[in-house]
Amino acid sequence: MPALQHIFNELHYEMTRKLAEGGMGVVYEAVQLGAGNFRKVVAVKLIREEYSAIEEFQNNFIGEARLVADLIHTNIVQTYHLGKIGGQYFMVMEFVRGVNLEQFIEQHRRQRVAIPVDLAVFIVSRVARGLAYAHTKCDREGVHLNIVHRDIGPKNVLMALEGDVKLTDFGIAKALNLMYNEEGKVIAGKDEYLSPEQANYGITDARADLFPLGIVLTELLLGRNIFRSADRAQSRRNILNLPIPTFGTLRPDIDAKLEAIIQRALTRDRDQRFQSALEMLTELEMYIY
Repeated sequence: MPALQHIFNELHYEMTRKLAEGGMGVVYEAVQLGAGNFRKVVAVKLIREEYSAIEEFQNNFIGEARLVADLIHTNIVQTYHLGKIGGQYFMVMEFVRGVNLEQFIEQHRRQRVAIPVDLAVFIVSRVARGLAYAHTKCDREGVHLNIVHRDIGPKNVLMALEGDVKLTDFGIAKALNLMYNEEGKVIAGKDEYLSPEQANYGITDARADLFPLGIVLTELLLGRNIFRSADRAQSRRNILNLPIPTFGTLRPDIDAKLEAIIQRALTRDRDQRFQSALEMLTELEMYIY
Protein backbone atom coordinates (compact mmCIF):
# COMPACT_ATOMS: atom_id res chain seq x y z
CA MET A 1 0.00 0.00 0.00
CA PRO A 2 2.89 2.54 0.45
CA ALA A 3 3.42 2.77 -3.32
CA LEU A 4 -0.32 3.12 -3.79
CA GLN A 5 -0.46 5.86 -1.16
CA HIS A 6 2.28 7.80 -2.96
CA ILE A 7 0.27 7.72 -6.16
CA PHE A 8 -2.95 8.82 -4.45
CA ASN A 9 -1.14 11.64 -2.61
CA GLU A 10 -0.84 13.34 -5.98
CA LEU A 11 -4.64 13.19 -6.29
CA HIS A 12 -5.12 14.55 -2.75
CA TYR A 13 -6.41 11.30 -1.24
CA GLU A 14 -4.92 9.96 1.96
CA MET A 15 -5.56 6.21 2.22
CA THR A 16 -6.19 5.21 5.84
CA ARG A 17 -7.20 1.53 5.89
CA LYS A 18 -8.51 -1.38 3.84
CA LEU A 19 -12.24 -1.90 4.28
CA ALA A 20 -13.04 -4.89 2.11
CA GLU A 21 -11.70 -7.15 -0.62
CA GLY A 22 -13.57 -8.87 -3.41
CA GLY A 23 -12.63 -10.95 -6.40
CA MET A 24 -12.28 -7.91 -8.60
CA GLY A 25 -11.29 -5.02 -6.36
CA VAL A 26 -10.33 -3.60 -3.00
CA VAL A 27 -12.15 -0.88 -1.06
CA TYR A 28 -10.22 1.55 1.13
CA GLU A 29 -11.23 4.21 3.58
CA ALA A 30 -9.56 7.45 2.55
CA VAL A 31 -9.55 11.15 3.35
CA GLN A 32 -10.07 13.60 0.50
CA LEU A 33 -7.91 16.67 1.10
CA GLY A 34 -8.66 20.18 -0.13
CA ALA A 35 -7.87 23.84 0.34
CA GLY A 36 -8.18 25.44 3.76
CA ASN A 37 -7.53 22.17 5.60
CA PHE A 38 -10.64 20.65 3.99
CA ARG A 39 -11.00 16.95 4.86
CA LYS A 40 -13.75 14.55 3.83
CA VAL A 41 -13.83 10.81 4.57
CA VAL A 42 -14.64 8.79 1.45
CA ALA A 43 -14.41 5.20 0.23
CA VAL A 44 -12.10 4.39 -2.69
CA LYS A 45 -12.84 1.26 -4.73
CA LEU A 46 -9.86 0.12 -6.79
CA ILE A 47 -9.70 -2.58 -9.48
CA ARG A 48 -7.03 -5.14 -8.66
CA GLU A 49 -3.89 -4.60 -10.70
CA GLU A 50 -4.00 -8.08 -12.24
CA TYR A 51 -7.51 -7.40 -13.59
CA SER A 52 -6.99 -3.82 -14.73
CA ALA A 53 -5.71 -4.91 -18.13
CA ILE A 54 -8.72 -7.18 -18.77
CA GLU A 55 -11.26 -5.34 -20.87
CA GLU A 56 -14.31 -7.14 -19.43
CA PHE A 57 -13.43 -6.13 -15.87
CA GLN A 58 -12.75 -2.56 -16.94
CA ASN A 59 -16.13 -2.47 -18.68
CA ASN A 60 -17.92 -3.71 -15.57
CA PHE A 61 -16.17 -1.19 -13.35
CA ILE A 62 -16.71 1.75 -15.70
CA GLY A 63 -20.27 0.60 -16.30
CA GLU A 64 -21.00 0.58 -12.56
CA ALA A 65 -19.64 4.11 -12.18
CA ARG A 66 -21.63 5.41 -15.15
CA LEU A 67 -24.76 3.70 -13.94
CA VAL A 68 -24.71 4.99 -10.37
CA ALA A 69 -23.36 8.47 -11.09
CA ASP A 70 -26.86 9.93 -11.22
CA LEU A 71 -28.43 7.67 -8.58
CA ILE A 72 -28.75 10.22 -5.80
CA HIS A 73 -30.93 8.84 -3.04
CA THR A 74 -30.62 8.55 0.72
CA ASN A 75 -30.86 4.74 0.53
CA ILE A 76 -28.19 4.29 -2.17
CA VAL A 77 -24.45 4.78 -1.64
CA GLN A 78 -23.45 7.76 -3.78
CA THR A 79 -20.58 7.75 -6.27
CA TYR A 80 -18.52 10.94 -6.53
CA HIS A 81 -15.77 10.27 -9.07
CA LEU A 82 -14.25 7.74 -11.48
CA GLY A 83 -10.53 7.97 -12.17
CA LYS A 84 -7.58 6.07 -13.54
CA ILE A 85 -4.06 6.13 -12.21
CA GLY A 86 -1.05 3.93 -12.84
CA GLY A 87 -3.12 1.77 -15.18
CA GLN A 88 -5.75 1.09 -12.50
CA TYR A 89 -9.30 2.39 -12.38
CA PHE A 90 -10.71 3.66 -9.10
CA MET A 91 -14.06 4.95 -7.91
CA VAL A 92 -14.58 7.45 -5.09
CA MET A 93 -17.78 6.81 -3.14
CA GLU A 94 -19.69 7.93 -0.10
CA PHE A 95 -18.19 6.46 3.07
CA VAL A 96 -20.74 4.78 5.33
CA ARG A 97 -19.53 4.50 8.91
CA GLY A 98 -21.24 1.37 10.19
CA VAL A 99 -21.64 -2.31 9.28
CA ASN A 100 -23.13 -4.35 6.49
CA LEU A 101 -26.13 -6.60 7.11
CA GLU A 102 -24.01 -9.75 7.01
CA GLN A 103 -21.99 -8.44 9.97
CA PHE A 104 -25.18 -7.29 11.69
CA ILE A 105 -26.80 -10.73 11.35
CA GLU A 106 -23.62 -12.52 12.45
CA GLN A 107 -23.29 -10.36 15.56
CA HIS A 108 -26.84 -11.24 16.61
CA ARG A 109 -26.20 -14.91 15.85
CA ARG A 110 -23.06 -14.95 18.00
CA GLN A 111 -24.90 -13.34 20.90
CA ARG A 112 -27.94 -15.59 20.33
CA VAL A 113 -30.22 -12.57 20.16
CA ALA A 114 -33.04 -12.38 17.63
CA ILE A 115 -33.29 -9.24 15.52
CA PRO A 116 -36.61 -7.53 16.42
CA VAL A 117 -39.28 -8.08 13.79
CA ASP A 118 -40.08 -4.39 13.35
CA LEU A 119 -36.38 -3.54 12.92
CA ALA A 120 -35.93 -6.27 10.29
CA VAL A 121 -38.97 -4.98 8.38
CA PHE A 122 -37.77 -1.38 8.63
CA ILE A 123 -34.31 -2.25 7.25
CA VAL A 124 -35.76 -4.12 4.28
CA SER A 125 -38.26 -1.31 3.64
CA ARG A 126 -35.36 1.15 3.26
CA VAL A 127 -33.70 -1.14 0.71
CA ALA A 128 -37.03 -1.37 -1.11
CA ARG A 129 -37.19 2.43 -1.11
CA GLY A 130 -33.75 2.65 -2.74
CA LEU A 131 -34.73 0.01 -5.29
CA ALA A 132 -38.00 1.78 -6.08
CA TYR A 133 -35.94 4.85 -6.98
CA ALA A 134 -33.33 2.93 -9.02
CA HIS A 135 -35.92 0.82 -10.86
CA THR A 136 -37.80 3.89 -12.08
CA LYS A 137 -34.75 6.02 -12.89
CA CYS A 138 -34.66 7.72 -16.29
CA ASP A 139 -31.74 9.31 -18.11
CA ARG A 140 -31.50 13.02 -18.91
CA GLU A 141 -33.56 12.52 -22.06
CA GLY A 142 -36.34 10.88 -20.06
CA VAL A 143 -35.62 7.34 -21.30
CA HIS A 144 -36.31 4.70 -18.65
CA LEU A 145 -32.99 3.01 -17.75
CA ASN A 146 -34.58 -0.33 -16.72
CA ILE A 147 -32.06 -0.81 -13.94
CA VAL A 148 -31.98 -4.20 -12.21
CA HIS A 149 -29.44 -4.53 -9.37
CA ARG A 150 -29.11 -8.37 -9.65
CA ASP A 151 -26.94 -8.69 -6.54
CA ILE A 152 -29.21 -8.00 -3.57
CA GLY A 153 -27.77 -9.58 -0.42
CA PRO A 154 -26.70 -8.70 3.13
CA LYS A 155 -23.14 -7.77 2.10
CA ASN A 156 -24.48 -5.09 -0.21
CA VAL A 157 -26.69 -3.40 2.37
CA LEU A 158 -24.88 -0.98 4.69
CA MET A 159 -26.21 0.30 8.01
CA ALA A 160 -24.78 3.62 9.14
CA LEU A 161 -24.32 4.31 12.84
CA GLU A 162 -26.67 7.26 12.35
CA GLY A 163 -29.43 4.85 11.32
CA ASP A 164 -29.41 5.18 7.52
CA VAL A 165 -29.72 2.02 5.43
CA LYS A 166 -27.95 2.14 2.07
CA LEU A 167 -27.79 -0.21 -0.91
CA THR A 168 -24.41 -0.46 -2.61
CA ASP A 169 -22.48 -2.39 -5.28
CA PHE A 170 -24.27 -2.06 -8.60
CA GLY A 171 -21.26 -3.80 -10.18
CA ILE A 172 -23.29 -6.45 -12.03
CA ALA A 173 -26.41 -4.37 -12.52
CA LYS A 174 -28.30 -4.59 -15.75
CA ALA A 175 -29.52 -1.47 -17.48
CA LEU A 176 -30.62 -0.31 -20.89
CA ASN A 177 -27.57 -0.25 -23.23
CA LEU A 178 -25.28 -1.23 -20.33
CA MET A 179 -24.90 -4.92 -19.67
CA TYR A 180 -21.71 -6.94 -19.67
CA ASN A 181 -23.04 -10.14 -18.06
CA GLU A 182 -25.12 -11.64 -20.84
CA GLU A 183 -28.28 -13.25 -19.51
CA GLY A 184 -29.09 -16.69 -20.81
CA LYS A 185 -25.41 -17.64 -20.78
CA VAL A 186 -24.16 -16.64 -17.33
CA ILE A 187 -25.66 -16.24 -13.87
CA ALA A 188 -25.12 -12.83 -12.32
CA GLY A 189 -25.36 -12.72 -8.54
CA LYS A 190 -24.63 -14.92 -5.53
CA ASP A 191 -26.18 -18.40 -5.71
CA GLU A 192 -28.07 -18.27 -2.41
CA TYR A 193 -29.55 -14.82 -3.16
CA LEU A 194 -30.77 -15.35 -6.72
CA SER A 195 -34.28 -14.94 -8.01
CA PRO A 196 -35.68 -18.09 -9.65
CA GLU A 197 -35.34 -16.46 -13.07
CA GLN A 198 -31.64 -15.76 -12.42
CA ALA A 199 -31.06 -19.30 -11.15
CA ASN A 200 -32.74 -20.58 -14.31
CA TYR A 201 -30.60 -18.45 -16.66
CA GLY A 202 -33.64 -16.35 -17.48
CA ILE A 203 -34.03 -12.75 -18.58
CA THR A 204 -34.61 -10.47 -15.60
CA ASP A 205 -36.58 -7.35 -14.91
CA ALA A 206 -36.99 -5.29 -11.73
CA ARG A 207 -39.05 -8.04 -10.08
CA ALA A 208 -35.89 -10.17 -9.93
CA ASP A 209 -34.57 -7.91 -7.15
CA LEU A 210 -37.63 -8.49 -4.96
CA PHE A 211 -37.21 -12.25 -4.44
CA PRO A 212 -33.70 -11.86 -2.93
CA LEU A 213 -34.97 -8.92 -0.90
CA GLY A 214 -37.49 -11.37 0.55
CA ILE A 215 -34.58 -13.74 1.29
CA VAL A 216 -32.76 -10.93 3.13
CA LEU A 217 -35.89 -10.26 5.20
CA THR A 218 -36.19 -13.93 6.21
CA GLU A 219 -32.47 -14.10 7.02
CA LEU A 220 -32.81 -11.09 9.31
CA LEU A 221 -35.76 -12.78 11.03
CA LEU A 222 -34.32 -16.31 11.27
CA GLY A 223 -30.58 -15.64 11.42
CA ARG A 224 -29.99 -17.92 8.43
CA ASN A 225 -30.62 -18.16 4.70
CA ILE A 226 -32.92 -21.14 4.14
CA PHE A 227 -31.65 -21.58 0.55
CA ARG A 228 -27.93 -21.65 1.35
CA SER A 229 -26.00 -24.88 0.81
CA ALA A 230 -22.28 -25.66 0.94
CA ASP A 231 -22.65 -26.65 -2.72
CA ARG A 232 -23.34 -23.70 -5.03
CA ALA A 233 -25.36 -25.78 -7.48
CA GLN A 234 -27.51 -27.04 -4.62
CA SER A 235 -28.16 -23.45 -3.51
CA ARG A 236 -29.48 -22.71 -7.00
CA ARG A 237 -31.62 -25.87 -6.94
CA ASN A 238 -32.99 -24.78 -3.56
CA ILE A 239 -33.95 -21.40 -5.02
CA LEU A 240 -35.89 -23.25 -7.72
CA ASN A 241 -37.37 -26.17 -5.80
CA LEU A 242 -37.11 -25.94 -2.01
CA PRO A 243 -40.61 -25.86 -0.47
CA ILE A 244 -41.18 -22.39 0.97
CA PRO A 245 -41.95 -22.85 4.68
CA THR A 246 -44.56 -21.08 6.76
CA PHE A 247 -42.21 -18.70 8.54
CA GLY A 248 -44.56 -18.18 11.47
CA THR A 249 -43.86 -21.80 12.46
CA LEU A 250 -40.12 -21.02 12.54
CA ARG A 251 -40.52 -17.81 14.53
CA PRO A 252 -43.81 -17.35 16.42
CA ASP A 253 -43.79 -13.51 16.38
CA ILE A 254 -44.03 -13.49 12.58
CA ASP A 255 -47.74 -12.75 12.33
CA ALA A 256 -50.16 -13.43 9.48
CA LYS A 257 -49.70 -9.98 7.89
CA LEU A 258 -45.92 -10.29 7.74
CA GLU A 259 -46.23 -13.91 6.61
CA ALA A 260 -48.29 -12.76 3.65
CA ILE A 261 -45.66 -10.17 2.68
CA ILE A 262 -42.84 -12.72 2.87
CA GLN A 263 -44.76 -15.35 0.92
CA ARG A 264 -45.55 -12.89 -1.86
CA ALA A 265 -41.93 -11.71 -2.06
CA LEU A 266 -40.78 -15.35 -2.31
CA THR A 267 -43.28 -16.32 -4.99
CA ARG A 268 -41.37 -18.08 -7.77
CA ASP A 269 -43.83 -17.01 -10.47
CA ARG A 270 -42.83 -13.39 -10.89
CA ASP A 271 -46.26 -12.50 -12.24
CA GLN A 272 -47.64 -13.40 -8.78
CA ARG A 273 -44.79 -11.71 -6.88
CA PHE A 274 -44.79 -8.04 -5.91
CA GLN A 275 -44.83 -6.24 -9.25
CA SER A 276 -42.64 -3.35 -8.15
CA ALA A 277 -40.35 -2.32 -5.32
CA LEU A 278 -42.80 0.49 -4.57
CA GLU A 279 -45.59 -2.05 -4.06
CA MET A 280 -43.42 -4.09 -1.68
CA LEU A 281 -42.27 -0.92 0.10
CA THR A 282 -45.89 0.17 0.62
CA GLU A 283 -46.83 -3.17 2.20
CA LEU A 284 -43.75 -3.12 4.47
CA GLU A 285 -44.43 0.45 5.61
CA MET A 286 -48.11 -0.23 6.21
CA TYR A 287 -47.05 -3.21 8.32
CA ILE A 288 -44.67 -1.06 10.40
CA TYR A 289 -46.89 1.97 10.88
